[in-house]
Amino acid sequence: MSQNSAMRDLVRTMGQAAKQASLQIGASSTEVRNKALRLLADKIRTRKEAIFKANELDLNKAAEHDYPAAFIDRLRLTPAIVETMALGCEQIADLPDPIGQVTEKHHRPSGIDVARMRVPLGVIAIIFESRPNVTIDASALTIKSGNAAILRGGKEALESNRMLGALVQEALDEAGLPQNAVQVVGTSDRDFVGELITSPEYIDVLIPRGGKKLISRLEKESRIPMIKHLDGICHTYVDKDANLAMAVSVTDNAKTQRYAPCNATETLLVHEAVAEAFLPQIGKIFADKGVQMRGTEAIRNILAKADLPSIPATDQDWDTEYNAPIISIATVKSLTEAIDFINRHGSKHTDAIITDNPESAARFLREVDSGSVMHNCSTRLADGFVYGLGAEIGISNGKLHARGPVGLEGLTSLKFVVYGHGEGRH
Repeated sequence: MSQNSAMRDLVRTMGQAAKQASLQIGASSTEVRNKALRLLADKIRTRKEAIFKANELDLNKAAEHDYPAAFIDRLRLTPAIVETMALGCEQIADLPDPIGQVTEKHHRPSGIDVARMRVPLGVIAIIFESRPNVTIDASALTIKSGNAAILRGGKEALESNRMLGALVQEALDEAGLPQNAVQVVGTSDRDFVGELITSPEYIDVLIPRGGKKLISRLEKESRIPMIKHLDGICHTYVDKDANLAMAVSVTDNAKTQRYAPCNATETLLVHEAVAEAFLPQIGKIFADKGVQMRGTEAIRNILAKADLPSIPATDQDWDTEYNAPIISIATVKSLTEAIDFINRHGSKHTDAIITDNPESAARFLREVDSGSVMHNCSTRLADGFVYGLGAEIGISNGKLHARGPVGLEGLTSLKFVVYGHGEGRH
């Protein structure tokens, strides 16, 4: 049997099992699905040493390949991350169940009542890289939303994902739900992905979480509707009416709290009216923390006066997601220029304005074309857990169906339900 044939058979086996499981979990009660989530939370906590051992195997392999620090950061499971995974399961269990909700009911002249009901998407294939905690986040969200999931992580997290996937299936089984409602792919073969993304007979929705190379491939080859998680080229704009103490604190957090996440600020825009007062303050913090500042000539002149180091920014910098202690900085002459800059160079992920002017804030929130737009707070807060979604399947940069952090509601669709009393069409 050829490699392609083997992968095709594996996709067929997993896909058929997922289809059957999706019907069962979609028809299950809220109580049963919540039970599975709470069992999973318990297992994560009681089996954490086994989780760390599996993760250590992946980290050791990664060290042999000399991966960059940001990559290792995403791969590593810490006690805090493991506890967050467990807590996320519990929070999702506590959230209202969207499945079966009937809304927008209205009576029509024909005598019928028309409403809309929220229903699962069906079978969701999730392809992700590096972050093994995605296995739990994705599992918990798909279970609560009544979907089945096929999870394909990267080869770098194979052992971690296998371990976490086993815990998910144990919890499903003990709750009386089909184990195949969540399946973790045990192969890192690229041919599997090729077969998976061209199998709409089994997969209803595809959710990729990875770099440009992965997304580009899926955009070219996939035959399945996609909820895409692309670059995190996020901006913080310090307006002329900003509280500068707040601006310093928020900008520092947005860039340096962690460098690897996709919601970290990569470009800082500063209104020229406050640049002389603001930049030496934030520049000192960045310099002390080892953040390389790449700026326009105006930025570099201001930093130089304060004896702070910087290098020239290039055109490429404005379109780069660093995931590293690097930030690009530019001045703008107006709010309009800031909005235009963000809409031109941003990735439609998360952007923030720091200002005490409510009219400027309202305009920024309305006109910046991103999934999350913020006023007087850090871009690092763009997260499903922080937003009260329990966890997130990813952050969608697109505009259709789901946008921004994708939680339970983003994993459902709506169908019309019609109530009659014997009416017919005339």
